[in-house]
Amino acid sequence: MSALTTSWQFWALLAAVFAALTAIFAKIGIENVNSDYATFLRTIVVIFALGMILFFTKQFQPLSSLSARTLIFITLSGLATGASWVCYFRALKLGNASQVAPIDKLSVVLVAIFGVMFLGENLSATSWTGVALIGTGAVMVALG
Repeated sequence: MSALTTSWQFWALLAAVFAALTAIFAKIGIENVNSDYATFLRTIVVIFALGMILFFTKQFQPLSSLSARTLIFITLSGLATGASWVCYFRALKLGNASQVAPIDKLSVVLVAIFGVMFLGENLSATSWTGVALIGTGAVMVALG
């Protein structure tokens, strides 16, 4: 693999691009449908797409190869993802994508805080300044 495709920065940037497209596509797509039903349909598409990726790259592995701890935390992550998607689609149904998305990105601020609290991560003063700027910027964009 090239250095680019093994870089976390490359994949994080792609995630940001796809997250931005998600907001735009979702806002257009939920115009005439219940937001929960739209979330359900989106989930089916995600499951199908990931299933195809796993199938073609031969990355399936038996559940028995995973520890109970791994399964518990993946399950909790899945539940949090589902709750996030339901809330996100409801917010998009009610508000402008250009306002909803920045508030959703306050998750960056929360991840920094939770990372320190629960994972023992350390952030430098520069990083905390960035976190504060992200939070301030998200609120300014949403309220502007």
